[in-house]
Amino acid sequence: MLKKLCTVALLGTSLVLAACSTTPVQPGPSETITQSNLMQLQHGTWILTHIGTMQVTTKPSTNNIPSLQFAKDGRVSGADGCNRLMGGYTAGRETLSLSQLASTQMACMDKNYVPQKYVEALGKVTHYVVYNKTLKLTDKSGNVLLQFSSAVQPR
Repeated sequence: MLKKLCTVALLGTSLVLAACSTTPVQPGPSETITQSNLMQLQHGTWILTHIGTMQVTTKPSTNNIPSLQFAKDGRVSGADGCNRLMGGYTAGRETLSLSQLASTQMACMDKNYVPQKYVEALGKVTHYVVYNKTLKLTDKSGNVLLQFSSAVQPR
């Protein structure tokens, strides 16, 4: 009888200890999507192609091509077509908040006012959509403010 009681107690203790051991928690579908979106957002340089519906084209030889780069440490940098931009950002699954944006103050002549329109649009960004080689920055209503294409780096 004592042998059975000890066996049951030992088995029970083993089960309790096994249940208490930590097992790695697998990320849920929502976390996986968020991580995937962030990885795509932070993958490299994004070149501006549209401000709203206006297409933006720049020559490859142009200095300060309108672009953005999102670093993993929460910093954003880039250019508006004239000045260099820098600041911070926080991103979620689809949300994007740009903060403390600053820029250099170069005297540039742009007849299309691309730098001014670009910076104004950046101030309204609340969300992002990234797929394939396209990044769209939108406002809270889902209107596309800025669209970018992934920069192809020469080998």
